[in-house]
Amino acid sequence: MRNRCSYAGLVSAYFSVYLAGTKNVSTNTIYSYRDTFVIFHGYLEKYCGLKLEKMLFNDLSRELILEFLQYLETERKYSISSRNQRLAALKSFAKYVQIECPDEMILCQRILSIDSKKAAKPTVQYLSNQQTDILMEQPDISTPKGRRDLAMILLLYDSAARVQELCDLRICDIRIDSLPVVHLLGKGRKSRDVPLTKPCAQVLRQYICENHLDIPERRNDQLFTNPQGKKLTRSGVSYVLAKYIHKANTAVDSFFPQITPHCLRHSKAMHLVEAGKNLIYIRDFLGHESIETTQVYAKANPEARRKALETMDTRMNTPAMPDWNDDPDLKAFLKTL
Repeated sequence: MRNRCSYAGLVSAYFSVYLAGTKNVSTNTIYSYRDTFVIFHGYLEKYCGLKLEKMLFNDLSRELILEFLQYLETERKYSISSRNQRLAALKSFAKYVQIECPDEMILCQRILSIDSKKAAKPTVQYLSNQQTDILMEQPDISTPKGRRDLAMILLLYDSAARVQELCDLRICDIRIDSLPVVHLLGKGRKSRDVPLTKPCAQVLRQYICENHLDIPERRNDQLFTNPQGKKLTRSGVSYVLAKYIHKANTAVDSFFPQITPHCLRHSKAMHLVEAGKNLIYIRDFLGHESIETTQVYAKANPEARRKALETMDTRMNTPAMPDWNDDPDLKAFLKTL
């Protein structure tokens, strides 16, 4: 049991066998969990004096992990959401260990009992329709690079793709015929087909033809690459967007400060809400599992709330309320409360 429950052996099997094989999680999830353990191991060695190669799983404790989480917030200045993400990775590992090492069930349950912290929900940042139009005017379409950047930013907005979904796109994922569609592979390896507008399809068609990406031999090539011809990264997309936001700020006073690629996804969602699209449609468009996630956009949009209240005003006939002072039974009841 000692060898079977060695910490190093469990971590190795967790990543190479359980996550990659049994659970078949996405590469991004594995990277995120890996980063958690790299930080955690650094903490164990520096602050706890533990040697990973000699550790057993039961060298961990609920208290140790709580101290690690506190370290993330105080020393590394983690936000609550980032702290909760690191905790989720450690709890996933504990679930795995309790299957592989039943003797450690109690310790695993103690780790799993650690609660995530509640965080204030951030305000949804998004661009207005006018701001979106101004942003799309910034790339210099007289150059190949500018045309590529326009295709990338326009597709990111038009499809409301997550930035990683955009980076993962291959040429075969784009259909630009009479019914243009992009095939996106989202969280949990769940895919969805998102319709594209004609202007976006036209820009993509020109980009694909110009770069000779429409030949059968290139169907599985990446749709967008960096200057070295390698797969585009999330930081690469952020860099491109930041460049054009800065350019837009120069052209228009107080345009929009420090937006991220995900803000374009928020923007598309808000514009769909403003256009009166059904929330079920928007949920499927965005690839949300729950309608509750999608409702955030309706709640954050003042115009949508105003229209909803107007609809309620026209549909509701408020009955005349009786004066409760005329009802002695009600007065007696209220006095007993």
